[in-house]
Amino acid sequence: MRKIFIMILLLSALASASTDNNKTWEAKPIKKSYTIDFDKNTSCLVRNIPLYKDPKWVAKVEVRNGKTVYFCSPKSMFEFYFRPGKWYDVGVRSERDFSKIVVMDYMSLKAIDAEKAYFVYGSRAISPAGDDLVPFATENDAKTFFNKYSGKRIMKFDEIKDALIRLLNGRI
Repeated sequence: MRKIFIMILLLSALASASTDNNKTWEAKPIKKSYTIDFDKNTSCLVRNIPLYKDPKWVAKVEVRNGKTVYFCSPKSMFEFYFRPGKWYDVGVRSERDFSKIVVMDYMSLKAIDAEKAYFVYGSRAISPAGDDLVPFATENDAKTFFNKYSGKRIMKFDEIKDALIRLLNGRI
């Protein structure tokens, strides 16, 4: 009887120790940090507009060849994304050449991963490039903005097509 009691104590001690260890050794996702650093001389690749005049709209693309290009708005960034050959001096042939695409969250004004952002189409907000897509880090922030500023649709990065960008530019 005594042996059974000791065995139960040992097993319960091992079970609680392994439970505690699992909590401390859980895999934690690595959080990438995103930044958009520019100065007074930095201008938009597509429209040649100085970025410092309206920093809440700024976007950037880091290219695998080491170059970084900046944009005055998400719409301008998408123009480059869909037609990189138009700016051949950057050295991009396709979207596989992009290493990082970053936009400014309209709500928090923090740099976020554009490929995970939510974009509001058709709102009353106007960027330096005109009608634009307003980026948000969370779907909840996008919905709040959508309702307040008469948005037409909330979209993820991969839902945005070249035809939409051309429509926003009045080229359809």
